[in-house]
Amino acid sequence: MASAVSRVMDIARPDLKQKRKRRLLVWAGVAVVILTVAAVAVARLKPAAPTVDRSTIWTDTAKRGPMIRQVRGSTGSLVPREDSIELIPAPTDATVVRIRVLPGAQVTPNTIIMDLADPELEQKLLDAQLAVKAAEADYKSMQAQLQSTLMDKKTAAAAVNADYTQDQLQAQTDEALYKLGVISGLAYQKSKNTADQLTAQHHLSIQQLEVNQKAIEVQLASAQTKIDQAKALLALYQKQSQELQVRSSITGTLAPLATPVQVGQHVAAGTSVAEVIQRDKLKAALQIAETQARDIQIGQPATIDTHNGTIPGHVIRIDPSVVNGTRTVDVQLDGPLPPGAVPQLSVDGTIDLEHLNDVLYVGRPALGNENSTLSLFKLDADGKGATRVPVRVGRASVNNIQVLEGLKEGDSVILSDMSRYDNVDRIRLD
Repeated sequence: MASAVSRVMDIARPDLKQKRKRRLLVWAGVAVVILTVAAVAVARLKPAAPTVDRSTIWTDTAKRGPMIRQVRGSTGSLVPREDSIELIPAPTDATVVRIRVLPGAQVTPNTIIMDLADPELEQKLLDAQLAVKAAEADYKSMQAQLQSTLMDKKTAAAAVNADYTQDQLQAQTDEALYKLGVISGLAYQKSKNTADQLTAQHHLSIQQLEVNQKAIEVQLASAQTKIDQAKALLALYQKQSQELQVRSSITGTLAPLATPVQVGQHVAAGTSVAEVIQRDKLKAALQIAETQARDIQIGQPATIDTHNGTIPGHVIRIDPSVVNGTRTVDVQLDGPLPPGAVPQLSVDGTIDLEHLNDVLYVGRPALGNENSTLSLFKLDADGKGATRVPVRVGRASVNNIQVLEGLKEGDSVILSDMSRYDNVDRIRLD
């Protein structure tokens, strides 16, 4: 009986195996479907909005009103105006024997900056002094000789004049006697002829004196010219000798030379040995980006920040050349310099380009150019989140930019660099 049962249990049931296999396939298909649906659902879920620390961002609110367009020159310096620099040249080929004042010191026209020496100039000065004395002695000698000759001429003329006067009186007397019949006509005619001859001699002597006087004046003038020439040369050498003590003609600050001179150095005539700058005649040279400098015009108002006070000014020159992407803009200072303002002092400056009235504007974002469309995060009303919005902007200033579309008055946006969140359209603020 037991063996019969064992045989019954060992009988194969292929239908049951097939059923189990189908059930397994069904369950496997169901699992695949469930996993596929779950994967699609997960894929369709939006990523959670990232959280941003509020203390790390910079925001601003859109406002309506006037906006001043400005450009900034963050790298500038105070430099001398063209009319405030005095370069002092060496008067002759000379040697530096002493330096009394160093760059940075204040000097006046009475300050001796350095001493030069020129032995050749000293000899020329001595020769010129002797030449003046010789010319003056020649003048006096010539003047004495000419005066002596002139006196001889005057003596002879005086004798002729005396004879002329006497014969004129005699002729007049004989004429009266002739008319009375006292003397003959022959005697009267002789007297008259003698008077006429002396008249001619008298006029000739006067002309000779005039010619002689003019000749004396010409000769003395020639001699005086030699004196003047000698004195002019002496004055030149005296001036050059005085300039061996180097002084400035203005009050200012002694500036360092590109190639400083040293004691014992020989310098050629005309070589700059000192430079003086008037401190009250400085201007600001601002470096403005080429793209921003295109709207700058002469006369536009500016403000210069010396980091020890601000000074108003106006644009006086725009350098046409571009160096390293910037152009130099010169600003004349219209106010007094603050204490400590010296040449080459680093300064910042802003230039007012134009005034825009009744425009919507917001703080200038960290990333974004004017006349473009920016992608900014606009804060929610509760301030707990922000959503990305396109904002079309117009003209820009140093700190503000004009809003054309995308924002309304009172909207707040994030101005900080948010490039790390370019892949999300919304953030949460903590």
